[in-house]
Amino acid sequence: MFCRRPRTVSHLHQIFTRSYAPALHSTGSSFLVEPPRKLKKNPDKKPWVTDINELKRKSRLEKQERRVVSESTLKPPENGLLVKELIPIAHNVLAARTQLLSSVSRVSEIIPIYVCSVCREVHVGDPPHEIKTCSVRGKSKEHAWERGGMDNILPVVESFHLYDRLGRAVSHNERLEVDRIPALVELCIQAGVENPEYPTRRRDFPIYRVAGKIIDFEKRFPKNDFSGQSINASGFWEMKKRSNEDQEPLILPYNDLKGFAEQGMKAYENLHIGVEKIMKKYAVQTCGYCSEVQVGPKGHRVRQCQAFKHQMRGGQHGWQEATIDDLFPPVYVWHVRNKNDSFLIDALKRYYGKLPALVELFAQAGATVGEDYRAMMREDVVVPGLDEDKFVA
Repeated sequence: MFCRRPRTVSHLHQIFTRSYAPALHSTGSSFLVEPPRKLKKNPDKKPWVTDINELKRKSRLEKQERRVVSESTLKPPENGLLVKELIPIAHNVLAARTQLLSSVSRVSEIIPIYVCSVCREVHVGDPPHEIKTCSVRGKSKEHAWERGGMDNILPVVESFHLYDRLGRAVSHNERLEVDRIPALVELCIQAGVENPEYPTRRRDFPIYRVAGKIIDFEKRFPKNDFSGQSINASGFWEMKKRSNEDQEPLILPYNDLKGFAEQGMKAYENLHIGVEKIMKKYAVQTCGYCSEVQVGPKGHRVRQCQAFKHQMRGGQHGWQEATIDDLFPPVYVWHVRNKNDSFLIDALKRYYGKLPALVELFAQAGATVGEDYRAMMREDVVVPGLDEDKFVA
């Protein structure tokens, strides 16, 4: 006879998870997806993109290679040359960014954006919600709403502009002498976009690595390279006129709000796809403790980190591999299902979904939301009335 397996608490939990958990967390073919949680101000650290054991293994291999005097062959862009197939993608990303900014500017004139003056939480649509989630106020946790703008739903992450992406890092004393530009623009410039306002060095010959050291046989400023003459060390303080080469006007009627929303949604998706392709080749670094980003194979040496226990690090950043959310951070807001019934209350907050603020803005303007966001919207969950909430299991 076979022995009967004892039904322990853990065994019963596994049976319940296999049998009933999919029915609780899914409706049809979609699952209820929660947005990523925010990092707290205490010792929370960003998760590693690459496993820490894999990073240690690569570090040991590089240490062994430095002991052997041998030449290592590098591929673009590690050898200083451009990845040719990514140059048109970089141009498309800048064009999508321009279209996205134009669409958001037009749609936000009709659909209001609110921001809490205390905790800076964002809400899209009128009126603002009454969900008590303010993390700064005391027991009330009620938001103090005020009118916001495009900067609240589309935050700009800046990075130091590098003339030579393989050169030395920006030092602390040079922090006011080097221009800071949007990190997306800096990524596209390093990927092959020429911007006369922010010149960068383009190599004709690759660099080499011998015994762990980078050897550049090309002169620092060749005779046929005049891009260094236009560098202005004090450009940080000057307001220069931005280049309008990629800023093509949208050929749409000004009152076509849905058209602007559809075009903005398409630009948002194209921007994400293009940036992900570029970041597979061109490295981007982020601080594991704060929101600082540096486009390039290594981070800068500016001591300005104000995160948890920064005094122990002397204000230096803890650099690690960045993701697209570090370069283009999404702002999550509560999703409004019906514009005619957009009143969100605190008692029913567990039935509401969330969306990135840009997607929510375009969705309220009539744009079609992709399938990737269906699970976060929770539109298949029936919201009960206030008198019915106590009967919900």
